[in-house]
Amino acid sequence: MRAARLIKMVLLLQSRPVMTAAELARELEVSERTVTRDAQALSEAGVPVYADRGRAGGYRLVGGYRTRLTGLDRGEAEALFLSGVPGALREMGLEDAASAARLKVSAALMPSLRDASRTATQRFHLDAPDWFREPKTPELLPAVAEAVWDDLRVTARYRRGEEETVRELEPYGLVLKAGVWYVCARVVGPGSFRVYRVDRFTAVDAGAGTRFERDDGFELPAFWDERAAQFARSVLRAEVVVRLSEEGVRRLPHAVGPVPARAALEAVGAAAGRDGRGWVTVTLPVESEEVAHEQLTALGPEAEVLAPEALRERFARDAERLAALYRP
Repeated sequence: MRAARLIKMVLLLQSRPVMTAAELARELEVSERTVTRDAQALSEAGVPVYADRGRAGGYRLVGGYRTRLTGLDRGEAEALFLSGVPGALREMGLEDAASAARLKVSAALMPSLRDASRTATQRFHLDAPDWFREPKTPELLPAVAEAVWDDLRVTARYRRGEEETVRELEPYGLVLKAGVWYVCARVVGPGSFRVYRVDRFTAVDAGAGTRFERDDGFELPAFWDERAAQFARSVLRAEVVVRLSEEGVRRLPHAVGPVPARAALEAVGAAAGRDGRGWVTVTLPVESEEVAHEQLTALGPEAEVLAPEALRERFARDAERLAALYRP
């Protein structure tokens, strides 16, 4: 533990001209007194750590000292490619590996380039979770992530409604979508690829650590895009007929989602079906009448439901209640 901390301290000092005891203590997650002891230990071991006294002082390496401990191991190299998504790294348990990788890369760079990491993070930040939703890290995410990285076959218990099923899986990849983690896995036996929500796993067991052979033809981004489109289409089991104003057309994708909105509008074309007021009648694929009522309510007077009749009557009752509420 201390040896790793000493190495990290050398890499920190190699990547920056000077660091105060407080800065080192914060980076190493120790006290300033421990920093002082570690600096003395490094000096006694032949590493030229020099302490500048005074308010503007700190610790630095002298004589152009360069450590050779800059080689990345495999885990650090893989984590480095994910360093732009720190929240995801933390949830998967890879934050330490990524931090070590960034330090090693920084230490190996020319002095004029060592601030590249800081300037990049000041200019780009990825915030993956959706608005107004408190992100929750699935308890078993680190175990699933470890299986994904090491190509380990797992036995998983998966909650589907009130029931639990047991599956033997070969987890190929993780996807973070709007703050929700999914794992794309091949089911042992049938050999088919499926998508599982990680927060619905109740147990994940790698057993004896059996490794599986990955299918070289599997491409995670392409697989996810295809399954996501299939899912979006599969839930649209009903249809409603709606008249939309120009403003309603503009707001439709925000109310019902881009997939059903695009399907409805492309079916009528850019200008076909518009009346003298500029309204257009579309047939909109929806999940259900209940969901359609909730979604189309957001359009207010910019949409008129024509069919089915039961849904039209429901909006008529809503309109009467609203009129009663706002009547002088």
